[in-house]
Amino acid sequence: MKKNAPKIIIVLVIACLFYLTNKYGLLDYLSLDFIKSNLGSFKDYYSANPVQTIGAFFGIYVLATALSLPGATILTLSSGALFGFGMGLLIASFASSIGATLAFLVSRFLLRDSLESKFSSQLKSFNDGIEKDGAFYLLTLRLVPLVPFFVINLVMGLTKMKTAVYYVISQIGMIAGTAVYVNAGLQLSELDSLKGILSPKIILSFVLLGIFPIIAKSVVSMIKSRKVYKGFKKPKSFDYNLVVIGAGSAGLVTSYIAAAVKAKVALIEKNKMGGDCLNTGCVPSKAIIKSAKVAHKMKTADVYGLEAVTPEFDFKKVMGRVHDVIAKIEPHDSVERYGSLGVECIQGEATIISPWEVKVGDKVFTTKNITIATGASPFLPPMEGLDLITPLTSENLWELKELPRKFIVLGGGPIGCEMAQSFNRLGSEVTQIEMGDRIMKIEDPEVSAVVQGKMIKEGVNLLTNHRAMKVILKDDKKFLIVEHNGEQKEIEFDEILFAIGRRANIKGFGLENLDVKLRKNGTIEANEYLQTNYPNIYACGDVTGPFQLTHTAAHQAWYTSVNPLFGIFKKFKVDYSVIPWATYTDPEVATVGLNEQTAKREGIEYELTVYGLDDLDRAIAESEDHGMVRVLTKPGTDKILGATIVGMTASDMIIEFISAMKNGVGLNGILGTIHPYPSMIEANKFAAGEWKRKQTPQWAFDLLTKFHNWRRS
Repeated sequence: MKKNAPKIIIVLVIACLFYLTNKYGLLDYLSLDFIKSNLGSFKDYYSANPVQTIGAFFGIYVLATALSLPGATILTLSSGALFGFGMGLLIASFASSIGATLAFLVSRFLLRDSLESKFSSQLKSFNDGIEKDGAFYLLTLRLVPLVPFFVINLVMGLTKMKTAVYYVISQIGMIAGTAVYVNAGLQLSELDSLKGILSPKIILSFVLLGIFPIIAKSVVSMIKSRKVYKGFKKPKSFDYNLVVIGAGSAGLVTSYIAAAVKAKVALIEKNKMGGDCLNTGCVPSKAIIKSAKVAHKMKTADVYGLEAVTPEFDFKKVMGRVHDVIAKIEPHDSVERYGSLGVECIQGEATIISPWEVKVGDKVFTTKNITIATGASPFLPPMEGLDLITPLTSENLWELKELPRKFIVLGGGPIGCEMAQSFNRLGSEVTQIEMGDRIMKIEDPEVSAVVQGKMIKEGVNLLTNHRAMKVILKDDKKFLIVEHNGEQKEIEFDEILFAIGRRANIKGFGLENLDVKLRKNGTIEANEYLQTNYPNIYACGDVTGPFQLTHTAAHQAWYTSVNPLFGIFKKFKVDYSVIPWATYTDPEVATVGLNEQTAKREGIEYELTVYGLDDLDRAIAESEDHGMVRVLTKPGTDKILGATIVGMTASDMIIEFISAMKNGVGLNGILGTIHPYPSMIEANKFAAGEWKRKQTPQWAFDLLTKFHNWRRS
């Protein structure tokens, strides 16, 4: 109550002012007839008391504007009639701007916090736009008096626009409209109504004036474009409509879409087609995860009533299968396939030598547009002693010929967790080291706890809150020195995998020469259309982010093909509203939209519903009855804000929530959908059922009990 006391006081003050205004008919004094009939008396009083008149008039004007009273227009006319054009414009201009700013501040103080808490996700993009172009939007609205100013004050108060900016832009933007009314006030005695002030010609002038900021913005953008292109000679014709650099997921899909719409497109790759995902990332990791899972099932076969056995295998054959899987998928991303689709694939190292020229070897190709899709690479820290060993990353892990006896995995993210569990299941003595207090920090604590508990139970030596310091050699053995709570200890290892993040590939292909802008995290800066500071150069995938996910790169690729090719007609803003991700540990973890920790961090109100898989028939039958479904909904509605699933087939089960969120289907829709029995995906329906049960108040159940008792009597 104390917290809301200032708001309550302000509301009461405003309510009292409105009450007094209506009770004593104060608005009657702000009518055109009253002002006209008393203009002579006003002028006489002004001549005798100029300072008091100006002060009182200014105060009344500010109050009327701040309260959005309809008499503000009459006061503007009166300022011209009473004080003349110059002084009248000065008084009306400042009074209206100050009053508008007060209304803006009252709206912000009373409403913004509550609306932010309820609609923060919806307001985020709006606030981002206001932060970037708010001054242009406000100036446009102020220049067109057809838009009610009190609406502008109210709405803008809900944004994060700075008060000083709001005042200055209002002061500038309202001068033209104020001048028209002040000038009309000079002939106040000839006016019969307010309708005659704004003629169609004047209204058209204001509309044209109102679109001036939009035109100005376009001109500024054009000037910036010309400035960035200064020093480069644009070819008169082009070899290609689009040149794509990098043949990973982002580059492949970009070039495929461009070719599908009959554009002439070249795809340049210096290494292997398919990029990291096929050759060193998604595909090989899932292949070894499967082998490790089979080995684990053999060792725990007694759970299923079978004889448990220790699997015997040649690690070379396990890795051989990994490479066989890569080879089997390789044709999907091959030069031959993409060539047949109309993409000209060029093998070699690309160098951008101008915004329209890309050099490969001795050849220079001209292109109307360029899409950079060079991906990212594993990050190696500047750790002492790394030169004494061959550190493993996701790039060279697949070259191992022997299973490491003692294996250290550095990092608690998805790659680190997947590989730690897999190598442990294959027989390595695995130590996983994480600087934070838990693994999988992108997920809710309850979620990472399930995976963490499973890995520890299986034998992974998980060390959280440990910092890797350096590598040393001692008696022909390798040790990693780690620090924990101020103390250091040595951990012996045969191999060490660094899985602590990835850095965008931004060097070696000419970005430095063009001065393409980068973000602080080293990724290429791209706008909502995925354009760099060069409007014809686009970026997508890991090289720009914000998500380093294969499917997100493919999603961005649509924008980096369509926008370059058809942007002269229509450009599309990239949409990240429904982005899923999955970690392929056992159990799997899959998330889409918000999770609980993100909602709390962003101040978004939510209702959490949890359904445990220990209750699910199919999970029990599979002896996989661990995990959960966690769903966040908008309070009081079935709208899904996000979902996280921990379970055997979480990456498949999450698709129902992805589709629901994308198509605006709520939990009622999932509850009303028939799911096959017994299946893991039934868990989604049961989670929806849990949500539905919580929505029904206890009194309704009590009433139903009484009803059925009455029916039996």
